[in-house]
Amino acid sequence: MRVLLVEDSERLQRSVGAGLRKAGYAVDITGDGEEGLWYAMGNDYDVIVLDLMLPRLDGLSLLRRLREAGKETHVIILTARDTIEDRVLGLRTGSDDYLVKPFAFDELLARVQALARRGHGVKHPVLRVGDLEIDLALRSARRRGALLDLPPREFALLEYLAMRRGQLCSRSDIEAHIYDQRAEPMSNVVDSAIYALRRKIDPPGGPSLIQTRRGAGYVFGGELARGEPARGEPARGEPARGEPARGEPVESVESVESVEPVEPVERAGGPESS
Repeated sequence: MRVLLVEDSERLQRSVGAGLRKAGYAVDITGDGEEGLWYAMGNDYDVIVLDLMLPRLDGLSLLRRLREAGKETHVIILTARDTIEDRVLGLRTGSDDYLVKPFAFDELLARVQALARRGHGVKHPVLRVGDLEIDLALRSARRRGALLDLPPREFALLEYLAMRRGQLCSRSDIEAHIYDQRAEPMSNVVDSAIYALRRKIDPPGGPSLIQTRRGAGYVFGGELARGEPARGEPARGEPARGEPARGEPVESVESVESVEPVEPVERAGGPESS
């Protein structure tokens, strides 16, 4: 899942960005309203976390222009403006959620997770496919009750495929949702990641939960989840054409320390009021 954080406080950029990445999200960050609009218009984000007081273009104007352009990305406003009038205005302008500073990071993360699920039409935080159980809230996966060792980016890939169960996911779609602007994925990085994920989630001796659609992409939990082999799928234990003979582990997100509840940032001239 990919998140855009538009926040002009450098301290919040660091703490919130690090916390979201630790949770497995790909995160793009900017402190400028015009640049935030450019990011939001040019990329397919799952959630946008939006400050209100921003240089060059304020948050409400950014949100208004985003909705006028037909972009339906879920947006959560993160601001120190705490009056009822401010909350009503933000929601009526097109925000999906509204969180007031200071805030606890765990609450922000839970709200981001809920909006990401909503964007894919998923209400329950636990998804099950055969003997595979995926907990979107705890960001963990189990097969027959045994916890699977999935680095954050591998879980992000599984999460994206699972929330689009039965739908075709192209390689470009997968890259856009699990990598941020800092990453420069190689041409075969998605195929390698899929191969590595299959080795961990597929039932021993059974069909793969991730089907290959030649030249198009992948489908999760379709015919194969019911035990019916899909046409063109490689034999069990063999990589698909174009996949490496041995899957390299997907680079995991660097661990960061737990993010503490965030306090408002003092600026020169007065407290933060965005």
